[in-house]
Amino acid sequence: MMKNILLIMPYGSVGGMERLALTFYNYYKSEGYNVKALKFIKLNNDIINFGDDELFIKPYDFADMSKQERLSFYLKAPTYIRKTIKKHKITHSIAFGDMANLFSALTFTNEYKIGSIHALKSVELTNKTFFNSLTRIGYTKFYGRLNKLVCISKAIKEDLISKCDYKFSNLEVIYNPHNTQDIVDLSKVKIEDVEEQKIFSKKTVLFLGRLSVQKSPWHLIKAFKLVQAELKDVNLVLIGDGDKSVIQYIKTQIKEFNLTENVCFLGRKNNPYKYINASNVLVLSSHYEGTPNVIVESIAIGTPIVSSFCTKGIIELMSTKEYKETQENIILESGIVTPNLFKGVLGLPKDTTLTNEEVLLSKALIQVLENDSFKLNLNEHKIELLTKFDLNFVANQYLKHLD
Repeated sequence: MMKNILLIMPYGSVGGMERLALTFYNYYKSEGYNVKALKFIKLNNDIINFGDDELFIKPYDFADMSKQERLSFYLKAPTYIRKTIKKHKITHSIAFGDMANLFSALTFTNEYKIGSIHALKSVELTNKTFFNSLTRIGYTKFYGRLNKLVCISKAIKEDLISKCDYKFSNLEVIYNPHNTQDIVDLSKVKIEDVEEQKIFSKKTVLFLGRLSVQKSPWHLIKAFKLVQAELKDVNLVLIGDGDKSVIQYIKTQIKEFNLTENVCFLGRKNNPYKYINASNVLVLSSHYEGTPNVIVESIAIGTPIVSSFCTKGIIELMSTKEYKETQENIILESGIVTPNLFKGVLGLPKDTTLTNEEVLLSKALIQVLENDSFKLNLNEHKIELLTKFDLNFVANQYLKHLD
C-alpha cells in the first residue's frame, strides 16, 4: 500500500527538529512516498522549506499573538490537522516535539501516529507555563493515542518514565538519522562573504542553534570572556535566531564584557555546515537537551565539540563508552563534556556571579583551541561514532509498527 506521510512541526527555522523533518522529507520522497509537511508557524525568513508539499496554519509567530489568539490556536490546531489528514488520505503522521505530539494525539484520526521527544522534559517542564501544564496532562491522558512515541536517546526515555509520570507503553528509542555524506559535501562549500572570511580567519568558537532559555547562551558568553582574556585572537560566532529577550540579554553581556569585536551574530544560514567546517570547536551550553543534531553533524564534519552535561544523551552521541556525570571535565572521542550548568531554575539569570561550571567550560574551550589532537582523535573514531545514525535504518524504523 502506498504510504502518504504527514510531517508536523512548529516552525521552519534552523533548529534540530526542523532539519530532521527535512531529512525525513527528502528520504521518503526518494522512496516514492507522498509526503506533506505542516508547519504551525510559517515565517518569511524560514530556512527549512518543503516547496509545493508545504502547508501551514499561521503566517506569524506565537510571540506576535495575543493570549486570546494563542489560546484559540491551541484549541483549533487539532481540527486543522484532522482536516489535513482526511484531505490528503494520510496513512502515517510524524509529529516533532510536544506541541505537535499533543495536537496530533487530539485529532482522533486513524493513521499510524508517530510522535517524538527531542529534549530532557523534566527540566523543561520546571518552567510553569500554560502549555507545559497541558504537556504534563498529555503524558498521563492523551499520549496513549499515539501509536509510537520516539525518544531520541535512552536518557530521554528514562526521564519521561521516572520524572515526568509518563503512563503509556508506546516508547521506543530511535536515534536521529543523518545523511552524513550530504553534510560533509555541504561543509566543503567555500565561505564567499569577505567579512565572514575575516571572522573565520581567526580561531573560532561556534554556537549553532536557537538563542533560547533552553540553550542558555549567557553561560557561553561568560566562559568566552575568560577564553578571550587568555587567547586574545579568537572569535565567538553565533548562528541562528532566537528569543528577543535572550538575545537582548546576551548583547548587554557582550557590551559589558568589551567583547563586541570578538562576538559575531550571523543569524540564520541556509548552509550552516560550511561554518562548522571553518570553526575550531563547536560549543553547547544548554540547560537541557535530547541528542542534539548539531553534535552528530559536527562529528561528521570533523570539528571537535565542547558541551555541557545537559543530558546523558550527550554522552551517547559523543562517545562509544558510558560515563557517569561528574563535576570535572570529561575528555571523549569527539571532544570534552563539562559539568551541567543548570541550577534548577529556567529563565534569564538573576545572579551574574561567575560559576565554577562556567570556568570549566572556558578551560575546555581553551584546551581544544590550543591542541590539534582533539580533531585528530575525532577523525580517528568518526566512523564508529556515526554508525547508529544511518538514515535508511532510522527512517524506516520510525514507520515500523511497534510489536
